[in-house]
Amino acid sequence: MKIFIAGGTGFVGNLLTEELRNRGHELVLLSHNRRSTTETGVSYVTGDVAAPAGYAAALQGCDAAINLVGIIREFPSQGITFERLHVEATAGMVQAAQQAGVVHYLQMSALGTRADAVSGYHRTKWRGEEIVRGSGLAWTIFRPSLIFGPKDAFVNMLAANLRLAPIMPTFGHGNYRLQPIHGRDVARCFADALERPETTGQTYELCGQDRLTYRELLDAIAEAIGKARPFKPALPLVIMQPVIKALQGFSAFPITSDQLQMLVEENICNGCWQETFGFTPIRFQQGIREYLSR
Repeated sequence: MKIFIAGGTGFVGNLLTEELRNRGHELVLLSHNRRSTTETGVSYVTGDVAAPAGYAAALQGCDAAINLVGIIREFPSQGITFERLHVEATAGMVQAAQQAGVVHYLQMSALGTRADAVSGYHRTKWRGEEIVRGSGLAWTIFRPSLIFGPKDAFVNMLAANLRLAPIMPTFGHGNYRLQPIHGRDVARCFADALERPETTGQTYELCGQDRLTYRELLDAIAEAIGKARPFKPALPLVIMQPVIKALQGFSAFPITSDQLQMLVEENICNGCWQETFGFTPIRFQQGIREYLSR
């Protein structure tokens, strides 16, 4: 199968391309920067996912298209916005896939995505989903929870902070729950969906085996790097919300109002996806130990 992938050079993208190559598929990867490769069955096209005219020709002859593109934080002065990369880019890629006669289209969304979401991140992810659902393509949508694995951003950031000091403040009480899933499990679901006709027209919420409060997540990371459980003072939300809103415009500031909202509203699911894909996800403690202890 020949597969076009936008976002194939990122964290999850690298795991997915490895999985697909191991299954013998031919890959065409969209990249911002010009790249060359000696990997058999892999080629690159240079372009911007939000400007389909620059890459539409590369979809010709492809059997499937996969859109992994997403951002967790906006930088409007650089043209990096939820509207552009979650909505406009999806619309452009769907149109290019339709014109090229692509059969199957897979979309990376996010757990918590819904029309009435508080966060702009989730609202624009929903609008991207709506474009896919109305495309007439044989589509499958995945909504993963927090994704962890080698080179992830969130867990590695927390581990780096815990290596520096045995203190990690929480926003509010810190008992909001997350259900992280390993990037390899996400990649496996995407690859399996291409081989399972029953996944067409379906939306799957992907989460791991472990439901952890944010405080428990911090303790698990500390254990994985050989540290004692950190001191976790609670920062009142009523104080932190206006502070974050005022400072989020500075790129060096580590969190935005959207990110805070998504953290405190929880990120869990019922795990029904396992009934379709038939495998047990990697446990959080096992998974992070493999790369944080190096």
